[in-house]
Amino acid sequence: MPGGFSVEVSPWAEGTVVSLYGELDLDSAAELDGVLAAALGEPATVVVVDCAGLEFCDSTGLNALLRGQARAEADGSRIELARPRPLVLRMLELTGATDAFRIRDTLPA
Repeated sequence: MPGGFSVEVSPWAEGTVVSLYGELDLDSAAELDGVLAAALGEPATVVVVDCAGLEFCDSTGLNALLRGQARAEADGSRIELARPRPLVLRMLELTGATDAFRIRDTLPA
């Protein structure tokens, strides 16, 4: 889905899985902000953001993830990133954002 973006939200025992597809950029960051805010509506929630389908993430997309993590921490929750592709993982590493998130190799069972 080059040039597009979509989100799928699924509940799990400890919180929510938010699966991202396509390109997370200036055009889609506001959508992610809203999805994360809704998913973080419960205290002590874990939101796992599945990045396996994320083909691209720019600085605006990264800022949306970091804003979500800041909201989560303020509420006693957290966001974890799962299965990032090498390009996305490299961007997280270069910006130091890997320190802000737990990075998972798998989705929760």
